[in-house]
Amino acid sequence: MTASQRIVILNSKGGCGKTTLATNLAAYYAHHGFKTALLDYDPQGSATFWLSKRPSTRAKIQAIPAYKYSHSVTRSWFLRVEPNTERIIVDSPAGLEMSGFQQLLDKADAILIPVLPSDIDIHAASHCIADLLLVAKQHRRRQRIAVIANRVRKNLLVYQKLERFLKSLGIPFVTTLRDTTLYVQAADQGLGMHELHSYRNRDDLDSWQHLITWLDQLEKNESRRDDSAG
Repeated sequence: MTASQRIVILNSKGGCGKTTLATNLAAYYAHHGFKTALLDYDPQGSATFWLSKRPSTRAKIQAIPAYKYSHSVTRSWFLRVEPNTERIIVDSPAGLEMSGFQQLLDKADAILIPVLPSDIDIHAASHCIADLLLVAKQHRRRQRIAVIANRVRKNLLVYQKLERFLKSLGIPFVTTLRDTTLYVQAADQGLGMHELHSYRNRDDLDSWQHLITWLDQLEKNESRRDDSAG
């Protein structure tokens, strides 16, 4: 069976861009030929709604509305991904209790935390990371945790403050995604940024490549560890 990489998008604070990150990652991998599934744990169902608008002519993404519960099948059957799925993207809900998602986090190959440029969001992110390391006991796996900054200018003091905080924990600040209406345009069509035909998204694609490169390297490192263990 094909090995899969499970990527969990996480932040206990709402409105930080979890769904934007999840849908664009899913679209990127599907667009590049990876068999992809998107698990939507957010009760708002935004990622599921995005998938419902995705054109049939685009690369398929398996939709799993994990926020729903089925009375006709078991929970594990309802959440199953199709055989040979290579990328599993998980959009988690706001107000997440880490202890309740312990099993999901333990299975994660990468945990991505999107953060907005404000003191309130940095404060929330710091608590989220602390819960990951302490409550969810991910301290031994911190190399699999990364932060993505949404709509941040690198010369702002608030960015520098977050960068210093993350460095003190040894958690990478992988990339910065700019504030642009292109994300809205893509979402309205059920597409990702990489599927837009626009000269205006070149800078955005460069920013995304930093994240993709980090995830690819993480997968290679995990494969090496598996090979050496075997």
